[in-house]
Amino acid sequence: MAQSTPTFLEEFFAAAQGAVALLTGDRKAPTYFDFSQRGLVGSFIAFLLAGAISAFGPRLLGLSMESGAASTGLLMSALLYALQTGAGWLVLRQFARLDGFVPYLVAFNWINLFASLILMGLLLVGAGQLSTLVVGVAALVIEINIARLIVTLAPLQIVVFIIAKLVVQAIVMGLIIAIVAPGMFMPPVA
Repeated sequence: MAQSTPTFLEEFFAAAQGAVALLTGDRKAPTYFDFSQRGLVGSFIAFLLAGAISAFGPRLLGLSMESGAASTGLLMSALLYALQTGAGWLVLRQFARLDGFVPYLVAFNWINLFASLILMGLLLVGAGQLSTLVVGVAALVIEINIARLIVTLAPLQIVVFIIAKLVVQAIVMGLIIAIVAPGMFMPPVA
């Protein structure tokens, strides 16, 4: 008898359990994610939803946004994603562990969706910067556990993997600051 294919909603709830398992360091975390080609496609849908929530969510909540902020956010998010996944691929290639790339992508894509939903919820209730910092620390714990439990890297490999991703994030943030900062100090053009 053929197995039924899970719906996107079922995959969402399973991945949510996987995200909690990653946050708590539960070794059963990989069992909640679908690492098949279908699961990879579902995770990309989740990532696209995460981008849409991050870019358009504040406006849907009634918060004012500058013109073009959503498209700029989407562009920066896509750039950061491409560079981070590229760095992950290069590091895994160096370790001869490209077998872990698809599982990494699946977990990483789902985690992006849950982080976007949580940050949007925090924005909705008016939580401060401390809560954003807590989410950032939780994201780092999850990143480490993705490398440890999903990709099954050795401890030194985990360190290199995480550092490569953090360096990419720092470079992209530096570029964003370099692009945005001059405009903050220049008078508007008449």
